[in-house]
Formats: sequence, C-alpha cells, structure tokens
Amino acid sequence: MRSIDDEIRELSPWFHNLHLPDGRETAPDHFLGDFPSFKWREIAPSIPDDLSGWSALDIGCNAGFYSFELARRGARVLGIDCDSHYLDQARWAAGQYGLEGLVDFRQMQVYDLARLTGKFDLVLFMGVFYHLRYPMLALDIVAQKTAGMMLFQTVTMPGREVAGQSDFWINERDALLEKGWPKLAFIEERFAGDPTNWWIANHAAVEAMLRSAGMRITGHPGDEIYLCEPDPEKPSCMTTWNRSEYLSAVQAQKDDL
Repeated sequence: MRSIDDEIRELSPWFHNLHLPDGRETAPDHFLGDFPSFKWREIAPSIPDDLSGWSALDIGCNAGFYSFELARRGARVLGIDCDSHYLDQARWAAGQYGLEGLVDFRQMQVYDLARLTGKFDLVLFMGVFYHLRYPMLALDIVAQKTAGMMLFQTVTMPGREVAGQSDFWINERDALLEKGWPKLAFIEERFAGDPTNWWIANHAAVEAMLRSAGMRITGHPGDEIYLCEPDPEKPSCMTTWNRSEYLSAVQAQKDDL
C-alpha cells in the first residue's frame, strides 16, 4: 500500500509547498522558502474572512494553495491551469483536505475564460501575466469576468515612478523615455531560465493596463500586488468603441478550439 510520502514523491516536482493536515509538506525545501504561504499572508487581510456564497476564480492555480485557502473561507472555487501535472497535484490535495465539494479544477488557458458564462465575485490573477504571449487580451477577458474584486500580481521592473501622460504630437516621442512612462520589456528568449517569461512591466504600465481594462486600483497589499475592482465610471474601451477588436480576437480563439 502506498503511503502519503510515496504519493507526494510520485506527484513531484511541486511548486506549491502545501501544508497537509497530517503535518507533511509537499515542497519543504522550496527555493523561495515557504511558498506561497508567505504570499498568502500578504493578501489574506484584503479578503473577507467569510466568503460564504461567493464564487472565486484562481487563474494559474498550480497545486491549488490559494484555491484551498478561499474554499476554507466558504467560497466555491474554480481553479484553472494549463498544466495537467499541477492539476493532478491539486485534485489529489483537495482529497487530502476534504475540499472536493468546494473546488473544481480544470485544464484551461486564461483565454478560454471568454467562453464561460457568468462572472466571479473574487478573482486571483497572480503569477501568470508575464507568462502570457497576449497579455492585454488576457487582462481584458479576466476583467470582464470580475464582478467584485481582483487580486493581480506580476513580476515588475524596479521602481515605482509614474509619469504624467498626455496626448503628445508624433514628433514628441522623447516623452516615452521618461522613467515613469508605462513600459513593458519583451523577453525574446529566456528570463530566469524560463522561455515562458515573455514580459516584464514597470509599475506605471501595470497600473495603466489595469485601468485600461476597466479596473480601479484600490490598494497594494504587497510587493507587485494590486487590489482592484471594476470601475463603472471608466469602463474598458473594449466594451465601447473598441468592442469589435476584442470580439474578433475572442472569436478567433473560439474557432480554433
């Protein structure tokens, strides 16, 4: 008969260090430390203690750490990831915690969310954005699925400067070189040894993109973390004058499925 230790080894490697009910940990020697527990401690105070009746979406759920924390607070959670290996870990861990009835794990790309009906009261969009080849499309899709609050996190460039923006003439492009102008660095090959690290944004770009997607930034619970909510006073242009471009992109990926 296989022991829990055997099952943990068979499901390795683990990126989430889960603390199992019997005291075992799935990645006690994680190179980042006790990850993502320390990240959860940063965002947990921003999330209501009682999520009963809430629907939650965990994008890039990996082995399900955040999904399980939200489920413990009473939310019904959809966790999505494109990697079947991590989803196997998450489904196994759900059984260990006895949370199978509250958490649904599905293999999906973030772009597939455009096919889902309905919205979520709480969305976690953390540690995914810089891995996406088409980041603004993904953010537009996720923003449209956010009914209440979103916690967004991405790797950023050093610095917190934000430059004022205005409508410059085409020959006044020197303004784009200002330190606080919104910028994304494109990674053609690899960053930190990972070929899926496509983009590194500066702080100004993250805030600008969130606003452009129709989100209002309400707080910064931790480093590189943005607490947001839909902004009815400044909806995304893709819900108004630029709707056709969004629908064309979404329909294209639907037709390819």
